[in-house]
Amino acid sequence: MPTYLKYLEDHFEEMIADVKTVVEAESPSTDKPLLDRTANVVGDLLTQSGFEVITIPESVGGNHVRGYLPGRDREAAPILILAHYDTVWKAGTLADMPFSYRDGVMRGPGVFDMKTGLVQAVWAIRALQEQGGLRRSVVFLSNSDEEIGSVYSRPLIEEEAERAYAALVFEASHHGALKTARKGTCIYEWRIRGRAAHAGLDPTAGVSAIDELADQIVAIRALANPEMGTTVNVGVVHAGTRSNVVAAEAQAAIDIRVASGAEAERVVDFMRRLAPRREGIQLEVSGGLNRPPMERTPRVAELFEVARAVGHSLGLDLAEASVGGASDGNFCAARGIPVVDGLGAVGNGAHAADEHVIAETMPVRAALAAGLIARL
Repeated sequence: MPTYLKYLEDHFEEMIADVKTVVEAESPSTDKPLLDRTANVVGDLLTQSGFEVITIPESVGGNHVRGYLPGRDREAAPILILAHYDTVWKAGTLADMPFSYRDGVMRGPGVFDMKTGLVQAVWAIRALQEQGGLRRSVVFLSNSDEEIGSVYSRPLIEEEAERAYAALVFEASHHGALKTARKGTCIYEWRIRGRAAHAGLDPTAGVSAIDELADQIVAIRALANPEMGTTVNVGVVHAGTRSNVVAAEAQAAIDIRVASGAEAERVVDFMRRLAPRREGIQLEVSGGLNRPPMERTPRVAELFEVARAVGHSLGLDLAEASVGGASDGNFCAARGIPVVDGLGAVGNGAHAADEHVIAETMPVRAALAAGLIARL
């Protein structure tokens, strides 16, 4: 096992150079020209690592990249590596937040979430090839839309998961811990239509969309169940026109997080049966379960124990974590395969101006991934 680490430590500067290259390829989730340019950068990295690379085109979203590296046992189910390349940062962010590497810390848009993880995955494969290759084949899928819900790439991810032995997700770690459970996400939008009227001259002629919205918010707040891990957030509200007009319209955007499939079913059923609470109101509900929960099944626990054993051989005392955020690993878990997430960077500041990575952790994290793949 330490031979993987030695190889990666010897190529530490090259790893940093690759992170710089990928970070400086700006990739906002909704900017197709920039996304497609970054897809080419990722494809080049995979090609240089021996992968058979294809670009999967999207007409609206950015193109996706699929790499395939055959193993010695062609009949064995492959390992699926997931590493999205899009970020939440708008074009031009580099001007105010350039890539930097100083005092052992790398900074830049997307460096923590999750471009360093992508580079670590690439170098893990290179280390494996240097030490004799792979037993199982590897499919490396880098998608362009994870930050906006994987709206285009979800079918690709699910298709690959159906064929895979396990999925390894190179999202950033949780303070070094691997992620063995993630909440699922339900995203809904309400549109409420009432009837406008003059609030002073004829208030009873109106039907307030705001009053309806307030009642509906109280009702949906009752869905929250902290003991079961279910949270409700009404994050955006738009309503009304003037204080002296009974509001004819109201809108709300709601985020609900669930830790189990049973809770997801309860939430979806509640939203399906939602109805107006007063006469004269039209209530439209759109949305649903965006990502199913990634539950810590016995197979996930078993996969984590393999990772922990590999980590021990590298001097790491790996912990596991359950987090509220979702990832593409959620889709894989819903297909019944074991998933370990958080194999990527050690640092902090996802989606924030202080986003950063502790650079010296890259070789050992890549060695962890290499050793895990080798044992599978």
